[in-house]
Amino acid sequence: MTQQQSIVQRLREHAMLGGAPSEELDWLAAHGELRQFSAGDVITSRSYGPVQYLFLVLTGHVAFYADRGPARRKVMEWKGGEVAGVLPYSRLTVSPGDSVAEAPTEVWAIHRQHLPELIRECPEVTAILVHVMTDRARRFTSADLRDEKMLALGKLAAGLAHELNNPASAMVRSAKELGDLLAQGEAAARALGALGLSAAEVADVEGVREACLAAPVRTWSPLERADREDALTTWIEAHGADVALAQPLAETGVSLDVLERLAGAVPAGALDVALRWIASGCAIRSLTLEIERGASRVFELVSAVKGFTQMDRAMLAQPVDVGQGIRDTIILLRSKASSKAVSLAAEVDSDLPRVQGVGAELNQIWANLIDNALDAVAAGGRVEVKARREGNRVVVEVNDDGPGIPAEIRDRIFEPFFTTKDVGKGVGLGLDMVRRTLERHDGEIDLESRPGRTVFRVRLPAEGMRSSGRWSRSSKRVQIEE
Repeated sequence: MTQQQSIVQRLREHAMLGGAPSEELDWLAAHGELRQFSAGDVITSRSYGPVQYLFLVLTGHVAFYADRGPARRKVMEWKGGEVAGVLPYSRLTVSPGDSVAEAPTEVWAIHRQHLPELIRECPEVTAILVHVMTDRARRFTSADLRDEKMLALGKLAAGLAHELNNPASAMVRSAKELGDLLAQGEAAARALGALGLSAAEVADVEGVREACLAAPVRTWSPLERADREDALTTWIEAHGADVALAQPLAETGVSLDVLERLAGAVPAGALDVALRWIASGCAIRSLTLEIERGASRVFELVSAVKGFTQMDRAMLAQPVDVGQGIRDTIILLRSKASSKAVSLAAEVDSDLPRVQGVGAELNQIWANLIDNALDAVAAGGRVEVKARREGNRVVVEVNDDGPGIPAEIRDRIFEPFFTTKDVGKGVGLGLDMVRRTLERHDGEIDLESRPGRTVFRVRLPAEGMRSSGRWSRSSKRVQIEE
């Protein structure tokens, strides 16, 4: 038996192609070559350049690995009776990962130069392979979108944890200090009551305390605090009171003039107790305000997460407030901007109309574009987001002052799997997801880029201005500014 006859026989036993007409199997056998791989051999790789072969897997096991987030992950696998490699009508050029033999493997390899002839001579095989390509594209897309969303979720969770940690820690610290201060305040109140002050003297003490509590709470600089503490220490020492009170009083808004009035209104022996009661009351007020600020910040972050994810809304097209989505997104990315000392600001027109769409998907667009801009700028840079009305459209611009996008890659940035980030920093699907999401929303995206200014500009039809009641496709436009 010749090799061709042997291969034809093996192809008849191929689970996917075995039912094709004999003449088509003969053609496959006449235009390929038998290749054998040991376990661990790399069959295709991004570093090898364009994928050159259609592989009919006869025996063995082939797995496809790609970098997904911080790790290398198995995305797909093929066993004997399945098909891998480049397929008819496929636009695949360079492999986005590595195909590796997991076990001793035999494949019948057909060079891609034969694919046009295969389409003409083997219509039934071609139909089978087109179905394979469709299924493979669907599986890749599903896996890739899941990976990109998980990567985005990881970044969001890390940023949110960092943002929540600061107010939560402040609240815990203040709550612990508050317990001690309450005990000190009660002790000072009992001591003040035991002095037997007259009604007028008690009123004077309460008046100073109320003035202190009514003073605006402010944050002193270290130098200002040190100067106040020195001045208060000198005053308290001159009046024979406990100099340890200078530190808590320095945190309040009480002035030396107010203290002078207090010293003239109460007996000398009562000044120390009165100061202690006043200081504890002001410190308690300061801590309660700090707890309130922390709780408000936590509430703001939780509200931003709820707004960003649209967790209380169905994933259906409905009127979406783009401005609120941008604000929620910026709140969640603020920690990343702070870590690089980057200025992140938004400017949203007050009369911005709503757009018809899925809020969570649109928020993912803003998150991808802003996150990319934050990655692009250097420490101390600036990222600005602007949203305005332009006729019947809503225009959102994400502007950064980074180095710009090199001219040689500008036409590729919206391609699937294309990324300029280091391994583990992205899977090359952020801008592809943006493009596809905008297509479903009748939107489009433009790019202007030069050193010091890069602008991604998104245009969406305002509510009621879409060309049809269904999701339609829209082309992306790339404008290059030299």
